[in-house]
Amino acid sequence: MNVRRAAQEGARDVGDVHAAPFILECKDVRNPAVPSWLRQARVEARHAGFPFGVAVHKRRGMSVAVGRVHFDVRTWTRVRLLLGLPSRVMARRYGFTATVRGLDTGRWYLTTTVAEFARLLADVRGVGLRAVR
Repeated sequence: MNVRRAAQEGARDVGDVHAAPFILECKDVRNPAVPSWLRQARVEARHAGFPFGVAVHKRRGMSVAVGRVHFDVRTWTRVRLLLGLPSRVMARRYGFTATVRGLDTGRWYLTTTVAEFARLLADVRGVGLRAVR
């Protein structure tokens, strides 16, 4: 799948894992803090020069196979547009569910499984990055 673990760079951190064109901010914790992880993923993607940052949550003591991949609304929409998919098709094809907390859209996010993310990653790589900004 061509994924690599990035070297940690302190204040200019570039994410935990690079799966071009995504930066994966990986967490192994019992209590999730998804909105703050997504903010961190966006910053680290920018530092690394990648267009997309997502958060991967593996619960402590559980297999990575049951982990979840979280997208903020903006990243999900940009990926959806790159793939040329309507919202419902994107959600259904890759098994996304939405979490909406209050009126602050910065706290909203969409979640899929690690396996579905791998399929999405292959599809994004198949399209290429010519349309990503």
